[in-house]
Amino acid sequence: MSLATAHPAPRAGRNDEPPVLAESVLERIGARAAGYDREGRFFDEDLEDLRRANYLKLWVPKALGGLGLDLPAVLREQSRLAYFAPATALAINMHLYWSGTAAYLHARGDHSTDWILREIVDGRIFAAGHGEPNNDLGLAASTVKAQPLPGGDYRFDGRKVFTSLAPVWDWLGVHGLDDSDPARPRIVHAFIRRADPGHRTEATWDALGVRATRSDDTVLEGAVAQAAYVSRVLPAGPPSDPFVDGIFGAAILPIAAVYFGIARRAFDLALESARKRHSAALGGKSYAHHPAAQFAVARAAIELDSIEALLERTARDWAEGVDHGPLWPAKLLAAKQHAVDGARRVVDLATDVVGASSLLRRNELERLVRDVRSGPFHPPNAIASHDVIGKSYLGVLGEPAQG
Repeated sequence: MSLATAHPAPRAGRNDEPPVLAESVLERIGARAAGYDREGRFFDEDLEDLRRANYLKLWVPKALGGLGLDLPAVLREQSRLAYFAPATALAINMHLYWSGTAAYLHARGDHSTDWILREIVDGRIFAAGHGEPNNDLGLAASTVKAQPLPGGDYRFDGRKVFTSLAPVWDWLGVHGLDDSDPARPRIVHAFIRRADPGHRTEATWDALGVRATRSDDTVLEGAVAQAAYVSRVLPAGPPSDPFVDGIFGAAILPIAAVYFGIARRAFDLALESARKRHSAALGGKSYAHHPAAQFAVARAAIELDSIEALLERTARDWAEGVDHGPLWPAKLLAAKQHAVDGARRVVDLATDVVGASSLLRRNELERLVRDVRSGPFHPPNAIASHDVIGKSYLGVLGEPAQG
């Protein structure tokens, strides 16, 4: 993907505006997180709270009935939500990045996906069907077959994994391989409706963490995307198209913001514990006076500040149309990778401060230890991200791999 084209004019940020979710709503959402996790249950009640707050319309332009946030503002909102309910924030991001993609194209004068924005304003939920078994090339390839039909429709057959929002999506964005012309294989990006036949959900999501996302498998058995909802048909291989640029820009950093929110929560829990725990070795003083706790807190604070700084700078560059040329993928992936790796370090440092009680299920930190582990696996995963970053700076991205 290129991401080298000029971005739309920057939109005003929301630093001087109140947050979308009131503190009382966040506290109510946070109070349900442990139960969802324990039961492996989808966050239905949270979703209703988010609907009422118009959270699903964060990225939809104001002129079309949304809140019209820019990327830095979306990061702040997602980080706040993740602080209270990581799984809820992570799953809802799969809906938000489709609205972010459509808003990106809309601002550039491409109205081919405006229908997504209108559907969201009407209350529809979008999910992402990009994860596939044995496909570590992401959107450059697919194990799902996309068969062209008369009139521009496409039939999809295969399996998608990690379909967050599986119980509630109305539209599923998918990609598949059209190899009807073996000399010119193509990747088809399209949307299927839940109301149409040809798909089913397999309840496979019994996971270590972020359990409330209900990221079950989706089996496509002749699901048809109508021509009006086929967004792009691109050559197989690394994609270079504004539609894919929009996906990349709208998905990567908000995912990182979720893990930043997890890290902030773990850090605050560690501070609270250090002030309450007492040490016999220190004559009954709190662990806030213990050199080891002080050192761990210092390291975690440095991590948090660096994560926030890189996320904010990268998001602001994107919103303001800074030209990083062919390095844009590397910039986005580096910010995400730094966030998810740093978040794991912060959570681990928090357990050092809190001690053995962090193992207990009744301790919120135990859940955060599990939730933060999923960060490096989001496409592109850690291995693929480092590959893109390294090749981008060396100027060899897109060259054939050496035998």
